[in-house]
Amino acid sequence: MTKADIVAEIAEKTGLEKVDVQTTVEAFMEEVKTALETGENVYLRGFGSFVIKERAEKTGRNISKNTTIIIPAHNIPSFKPAKVFMEGVKTKVEVSK
Repeated sequence: MTKADIVAEIAEKTGLEKVDVQTTVEAFMEEVKTALETGENVYLRGFGSFVIKERAEKTGRNISKNTTIIIPAHNIPSFKPAKVFMEGVKTKVEVSK
């Protein structure tokens, strides 16, 4: 499912114009992105959490040059689904197989 599909589904279910729904969806995504960039986690009860995970420094290899490189410590965004969300997906996917 793409962002356009999500916008179309929400517009159909709510009766709102697609342009308004797209603006809302993009504003939501921008707020989540801004919060994560500032180091703030985003918790959506019943859906999941967008959190920042810290990756430690590690040694990697550049196989084309056969050299060792140091990958510095860094932060990455991550999504952890809520328990209710995971259970719903598990039961729905098993039924449709």
